Amino acid sequence: MFFNPDSNHEKLTRTYIWATILGGGAVYLLAAYWLDLRVLDLRFLFIALLTLFLSSRIVIKIPQFSSHISVSDTFIFLTLLLYGGEAAILMAATEALLSSSRFCRKSILVPFNLGCAALSTCVTVYTLRFFFGDVPKLSAAPLSAKFVSAMALMALIQYGANSGVVATCGALQARQPIWQTWKKHYLWTSITYFAGASAAAVIAKLIQQFGFYALVITIPIIAIVFFTYRTYLKNIEASVAQAEQAERHVAELSHYIAEQERIREQFSQIEKLSALGELASGVAHDFNNTLAGILGRAQLIQRTNDPEKISRGLNIIIKTAEDGAKTVKRIQDFARQRRDHDFEPVSIDQILLDVSEITRPRWKDRAEAANVQISLDLQIRSKARVMGDESELREVLVNMVFNAVDAMPAGGQLTLGAFDIDESVVIMIADTGSGMPAEVKSRIFDPFFTTKGKAGMGLGLAVSFGIIRRHEGSVQVDSEVGIGTKFMISLPKAEVTEEANISEAELPKPQRTEARSINITRTFSENQPKILVVDDEEPVRELLRDLLEHEGCRVYMAPGSREALGLFEVHQFDGIFTDVGMPGMSGWELSHAIRQRNKEIPIAVVTGWGEAVGSDEQKQAGVDWVIAKPFRAEKISEIAQEMSRKRTVAVKRAAMAIVAA
Repeated sequence: MFFNPDSNHEKLTRTYIWATILGGGAVYLLAAYWLDLRVLDLRFLFIALLTLFLSSRIVIKIPQFSSHISVSDTFIFLTLLLYGGEAAILMAATEALLSSSRFCRKSILVPFNLGCAALSTCVTVYTLRFFFGDVPKLSAAPLSAKFVSAMALMALIQYGANSGVVATCGALQARQPIWQTWKKHYLWTSITYFAGASAAAVIAKLIQQFGFYALVITIPIIAIVFFTYRTYLKNIEASVAQAEQAERHVAELSHYIAEQERIREQFSQIEKLSALGELASGVAHDFNNTLAGILGRAQLIQRTNDPEKISRGLNIIIKTAEDGAKTVKRIQDFARQRRDHDFEPVSIDQILLDVSEITRPRWKDRAEAANVQISLDLQIRSKARVMGDESELREVLVNMVFNAVDAMPAGGQLTLGAFDIDESVVIMIADTGSGMPAEVKSRIFDPFFTTKGKAGMGLGLAVSFGIIRRHEGSVQVDSEVGIGTKFMISLPKAEVTEEANISEAELPKPQRTEARSINITRTFSENQPKILVVDDEEPVRELLRDLLEHEGCRVYMAPGSREALGLFEVHQFDGIFTDVGMPGMSGWELSHAIRQRNKEIPIAVVTGWGEAVGSDEQKQAGVDWVIAKPFRAEKISEIAQEMSRKRTVAVKRAAMAIVAA
């Protein structure tokens, strides 16, 4: 057998209601049996009519609760004072029956209200008889402290008994604590009982002095008091409704805030996972390029016994592996996990001079070729040295200069300077370009955030920021749209000894061991397929050249898409190998441009993005093959042979066309 708390609770509520009905009914019948009809007169009839048909219609709803109170207490108390307890019990029970029949929705509550009124009035009557004897005799006596005390007790007992019985029923129905229900909904109703008792006492004394007409005179006063009280309760009810509405709004707002916080945390996790995915994708791309150079070069070495080619291939493998190690180093710098400080004193003025020369082809030669004028203003006002890695600092400045040049597509002025502030040296890179809005400026050091589209990876400034922090420096950015951008890099000065200040010209130059450059004489014939290789990574470019030459192809190389289009206009190629991710113009864009010029030429895309390349992109660009890095030499050989076969077929068709003509 299972315990059902709901059914037991409803059973307890019904039991309480029926006990009140039966108890009140018994009290009502006994009061009718014991009533002395001889004490009743026309005044009683008038009070009864006034109570049952007028005051019973004046009810006040209790705010926030399905219960009501009437304003007939004055006449019930007056009946008790003039005609005794039995008459008061019958009057109270009958008035409750009539008034509740108009507002109670459940029929069982009508007899319940009768029983409640009968029981509470019975308790009041017998309490007064116990302490003060016959109540009508006490009322007929002269005014005294005993009479005042009796009136106060009468109001208190009637209030406590009536509100207690009703509050218990309401608490059971609402499944709330009885004390909490009584305090919240019935405590304030005490004023009606005390006001009614006071009015009844005054009317009883006035009737004793001036006759029954005193009751008629005081009725308008009683009505005004109770209607004023009713208006007051309506205002309270309106205030309670506003308070409930405010509580609902607060609850809704709290729920909204909690939901927004949950969404924000969820979005933050998604952003972290997305950034992690982009980082993994970028790292995979770089390492695929590195592995392509190593794997392909190793396979080429396996195919030859030429010592010079073996030596050259091993040197390239070593260089490619070192580049891979540098990639790891950059990732560690970005993650700020590398803590080694193998720093040496670095001359800032020399670095700035080196950077100006390294970047000259970008801000001068290439710009002038595009009919764009960019002038460089060197403002080197510091001879300070800093403790750092010269190549890393140079990389930071070169990257920022390139960004400044990209921000001035119509030309402008590039400023590169250095000056001392206290114990720091400040390096300035400024341009008069397009500038950045606030939302872009706030994210420029975020990984993978770029405004260059496919031309940028979004790691340059993020890695630069990590390098600056590793050098215990800071960077400040000032930018205004349409005005330009200024980067201010602050680095702590190095404490160097006098020996360290000796001119570099006076120091012996270290002997560098350079890898011997091997020039291999290549002979070509007109029957060889002409293949164009396009890749911005030199090791991959050279690897593809060697693999294709091993298959008997004549190879032309271009470091970018623009150069490739220039070669395409001059030479008639039999096939093209191109990378995807290249600065300026991607491999997809290059394929589109070539397809506009030649619909038949075979095109192979070699990419470090692997399986991330979709078939839709391949179809739209008109690409025949997509080769994922790292690739195997057999795959390149297979495609080269297919390109040669297509060339042979095209030559035969051209020859047949000439014969037919």
